[in-house]
Amino acid sequence: MDSKIIIGAMTALITPFKDGKLDEQTYHKLIKRQIKNGIDAVVPVGTTGESATLTHEEHRLCIEIALDACKGTSTKVLAGAGSNATHEAVDLAKFAEKNNADGILSVTPYYNKPTQEGLYQHYKAIANSVEIPLLLYNVPGRTGCEIATDTAIRLFRDCENIYGVKEASGNIDRCVDLLAHEPRMILISGDDAINYPILSNGGKGVISVTSNLLPDMTAKLTHLALDEKYKEAKAINDELYNINKILFCESNPIPIKAAMYLCNLLESLEYRLPLVVPSKETMKKLENILAQYSVVGF
Repeated sequence: MDSKIIIGAMTALITPFKDGKLDEQTYHKLIKRQIKNGIDAVVPVGTTGESATLTHEEHRLCIEIALDACKGTSTKVLAGAGSNATHEAVDLAKFAEKNNADGILSVTPYYNKPTQEGLYQHYKAIANSVEIPLLLYNVPGRTGCEIATDTAIRLFRDCENIYGVKEASGNIDRCVDLLAHEPRMILISGDDAINYPILSNGGKGVISVTSNLLPDMTAKLTHLALDEKYKEAKAINDELYNINKILFCESNPIPIKAAMYLCNLLESLEYRLPLVVPSKETMKKLENILAQYSVVGF
């Protein structure tokens, strides 16, 4: 397998705020904690990172901080570089490459609902603008736009640096379909609840929300599965079931940031509107579930 391809246990990083601004110091500390606990790659400014409400300057700064934190380590940076405007996605991709990111993750365009041909041309333009690896990101529940299996395979075969897809549709049948028709394609789980099923079906890694909180367990689960130690991997997946479910009881990243705050990993609990703090009921549920886990600190 190409050493440049980014696989394994990856974390979709939250973006911490303090007094309404990006909390750069905490962001750096959180990434160092990920590295310390066996995470193979961090993913700044994805959905979990509230990228939709960051300024372009903040988006670039998050990538720069991640690269600085990972410098001199084996942990890679898969930078978020997606937009509903192709030219903006291209600009972000070029910025990531110029600053030595290991690869980019590019979400499907949101709101404007392109056709499959439009999706193909969108991703082809991004891929052709850089040389670093590009991972497609399919999350139709967020974007209202789904990459058809045929389109994903077409992009993989036509663009040398498109190496796979982060699949966050929650559809196992789609994952089976994809690898059955193009087994060379790299499939990455984007849904914590089904990390194990995707890995046992041939997936090569996860991009996890839960690993913001429990990087050690997520890394162990992923690495066991990749070593084909499926029984041990499933046991960890089962152990994570309760926390995986509660972390999506409200829109991501509302619960994960609240959980990290409750575990003293965040100094302040802040979101960017239109996201707001979770309900009192959710906070109580989180407190109860968190009592079941041992969360490592800094």
